[in-house]
Amino acid sequence: MIVLKSRHEIEQMRAAGRMVAEILEILREKASPGVTTRELDRLAESECIKRKAKPAFKGYGGFPFTICASPNEQVVHGFADETPLKEGDILSIDFGVIYGGFYGDAAITIPIGLIGQEKSRLLQATSRSLDLAIAVAVEGNRLSDISHTVQSYVEGEGFSVVREFVGHGIGRQLHEAPQIPNFGPRGQGPRLKAGMTLAIEPMINAGSAGVRILDDGWTAVTIDGRPSAHFEHTVAITEEGPLILTAV
Repeated sequence: MIVLKSRHEIEQMRAAGRMVAEILEILREKASPGVTTRELDRLAESECIKRKAKPAFKGYGGFPFTICASPNEQVVHGFADETPLKEGDILSIDFGVIYGGFYGDAAITIPIGLIGQEKSRLLQATSRSLDLAIAVAVEGNRLSDISHTVQSYVEGEGFSVVREFVGHGIGRQLHEAPQIPNFGPRGQGPRLKAGMTLAIEPMINAGSAGVRILDDGWTAVTIDGRPSAHFEHTVAITEEGPLILTAV
């Protein structure tokens, strides 16, 4: 069942989403050569405490960290560790909070210093695919219009869409109906209605679409070792158009 939110509930979600956006910007500024993802994880948790918010991921299904920190060939759900970031890396950070009884959830992929052309194109294409997907998240369209928009754009740029992980509804629960794949034909699935709140999150690989899970049971990596990028916003469908809730 897809839960429609009232305008008041969407405003509450916007407060949670704004916190997510603010903290991700702090992490973006901090992420640089020599910094470890464990440092970023501790920083994210301390910023949650400052704002009287709860990290959404820590303890969720047993996940042990505040952020999902996924460098280079890691796709999603990477573990923060003490390995220093280095020039030329890219780092995907997926992060959420619980505030006022609602979840906010977003992701960014950050270039660490100067990065190569392939990684730069990958980040640009993944970020652009999210923008395009949000633009079609309007009343009356079908859910798969979002999916098709991501796939058609990134494949046109020569990249591939991860199949194993998808976007999702969000609200009082981190994962609500519906699931939102980043691939598929347009014109399928439920019609988008005002009050839907969706976490739209393209996960795009430079090489093949295939992924595998590491022995930690969480970290997904590309099968071919090529880099992967991840961008995400929590978005509300409104009568006036899509409203990004995880914007500063």
